[in-house]
Amino acid sequence: MAEAAGGAGGPKEGSAAARGFACSADGCDKYGTMVCPTCKKLGAGDVYFHDQECFKKFWPKHKGFHKLFKQMQAAKGSSNGAVRVADGFEGFEFTGPLRPAEVTPRMGVPAGIVKPDYADDGTPVSEQAVEHRRTIDVNTPEQIAIMREVGRIGREVLELAAAAIKPGVTGDDIDRIVYDATIERGAYPSPLNYCGFPKSVCTSVNEVICHGIPDKRPLEEGDIVNLDVTVYKHGHHADLNETFFVGKVDAESHKLVKTAFECLQAAVALVKPGTLYRDVGNAISKRAKVGGCSIVKSYCGHGVHRLFHTSPNIPHYAKNKAVGAMKAGHIFTIEPMVNAGSHYDTTWPDGWTAVTQDGKRSAQFEHTILVTEDGYELLTARTGTTTMVWDESYTQRGVAEESAAADTAATPAPAAAEPPAAPPAPTADA
Repeated sequence: MAEAAGGAGGPKEGSAAARGFACSADGCDKYGTMVCPTCKKLGAGDVYFHDQECFKKFWPKHKGFHKLFKQMQAAKGSSNGAVRVADGFEGFEFTGPLRPAEVTPRMGVPAGIVKPDYADDGTPVSEQAVEHRRTIDVNTPEQIAIMREVGRIGREVLELAAAAIKPGVTGDDIDRIVYDATIERGAYPSPLNYCGFPKSVCTSVNEVICHGIPDKRPLEEGDIVNLDVTVYKHGHHADLNETFFVGKVDAESHKLVKTAFECLQAAVALVKPGTLYRDVGNAISKRAKVGGCSIVKSYCGHGVHRLFHTSPNIPHYAKNKAVGAMKAGHIFTIEPMVNAGSHYDTTWPDGWTAVTQDGKRSAQFEHTILVTEDGYELLTARTGTTTMVWDESYTQRGVAEESAAADTAATPAPAAAEPPAAPPAPTADA
């Protein structure tokens, strides 16, 4: 029988309980103190359980993951190092060179973290109740103060994750950094289980437009990667994203990413009371055309505060029919998705990963923005800034001269013995 970590004296420093990883068993919100030894042996990462009873109850469901993981491992051999063939991908015609890799199990959150209404079952009930509403909330000074704090936390989390970007780091590594940094700040990672999304951040690489699921594919020299972070605290969400260069990128990718930045920059410049929401797309499309790029029409900016997604909807393309005008106290995102080729998109069989239909690359930047009496405030501004200014040193990651200290990928807790065949006893998290 396994021994609980830390014994009677409480959790050991560095143990799962001390780090705040939650039990993976359904219905348990206690800290994990043990890890599944089979997952450890398979190289699937650490999956935590509170005690043997939780492990045994969850075993009939959890053992299915072991089978799936073995199938994923057997599917190694794609052109870019991917190692997953998930259900529904067999026979799928990919539009570009990127392939999915294995996805580790969804993590829970420790007790004490206030969760949005969808955290347990994946259903955003509060959003669904107002999804057809056109009224745009005017936030109070108290709500705006909360949004400033949550926006600052979101930026801190994104910058910690971005510091790890370099060739060889996986989306799964980045997801763990985002998860840990968010929990450490007493917040909830908003993407986690939103409509069933399995991870804490979206990592969209190369031809992925948005909603890329973090997996074990290593980033490669010359990739571009977008990190989309949203955090939830004090009942409010703040949403932001940035696209980064992984090592040295080609000229076309550089032009694309800079164009995407300048598209958002052009849109933000319009934000002030009285601006029509439909005019945002005109400014974005005009800048994209100058860069020889196109704007994705399937996704839009949105209101964000007490709800992850709410009114207004803000299309990023020209001649749209968005309703309403900006007023002081409105808070929303603008997040144009800019393609190097055509604007058409399609979705992978995982139901989330949106990719360009022609396989060419896509880039994106996003801020949560407050309309003020005389203009705007970037609630998710880069640390030490208040406006958008192109800074290549911020976007460039993973070049040889950068310090190895930037590698902040989380180190899993050690585990011990292989379990017996029928539900095995979990290993103490030493």
